[in-house]
Parts: sequence; structure tokens; C-alpha cells
Amino acid sequence: MSVYDKLEQLGIQLPQAGAPAAAYVMAVQTGTLVFVSGHIAKKDGKPWVGQLGKNMTTEEGKLAARAVAIDLMATLHTTLGSLNKIKRIVKVMSLVNSTPDYTEQHLVTNGCSELLADVFGDKGKHARSAFGVAQIPLGACVEIELIAEVE
Repeated sequence: MSVYDKLEQLGIQLPQAGAPAAAYVMAVQTGTLVFVSGHIAKKDGKPWVGQLGKNMTTEEGKLAARAVAIDLMATLHTTLGSLNKIKRIVKVMSLVNSTPDYTEQHLVTNGCSELLADVFGDKGKHARSAFGVAQIPLGACVEIELIAEVE
């Protein structure tokens, strides 16, 4: 099954890839690796603002991380021309805007990781880091970057 068939089956339509918000590019390919810049969570086209442990639940954070995964796939699609060129999602790094005593960053990040595995199957299973941070640009609740290998 193609990646696009799986996205359709999941009811996901990729949005138009976003533009950089500062002095960087959205993705860089070197050899067979594609490094995708951090994408912040968005809701209704605007930054999904919040802090886990203060005014957001883990479940809401997980939904935000899932939304980021969709935006990351949109950037990969634009960069590569086709998501079917992806050989493997290699690494995901997640930053979760959270209070000092919040400890479920890994569960928030599952929103991204689980969707990538659903869409790409075994190719979507990846190494990962999840960090709690004091703030993310524009007050977003989650920011995620990834590295993918292409054929």
C-alpha cells in the first residue's frame, strides 16, 4: 500500500508545507538523509499555544504532536516530491513546552511517533528524544524535528 493510500485511509489530507519563520530552510537533503527543521504545533493554522502541566493535558499535547507529524510529512512531500521515496524515519526529536514538574513529554511525543508508524509501517519506527523545555517559539506547546532516509 502506498503512503498516500494509508493517509487517505486514515482520513488525513496533507496541508501545504509551511514556510520558515526565521533564517533557515524547512529541510535539507545530504546524500540519502533529509533533515527536517523543527515544526511547531498548529491548530486552525495558528500556533497551538499552551504549556503541558499548566493549561494543557497530556492527551491534548499528544494531539498537538500528531498535528506536527502531519506538517512534517507535508514538508517531506514538498521536499522529495513523494513520501513513497522514504526508506526510513530515522530520528525524531521533540520539545515539549512544560512546567518543571511535568514528566510525560514521552507520552506527548507518542502522538507523532504513533502516526508515523501508522503511515509508514516499520519504516516509520524511529529512534527518538523527548525533552521538556521552558518555552517554544510563539508560545507553541510542542516542536518536533526529524531525520529521514530516502531511497
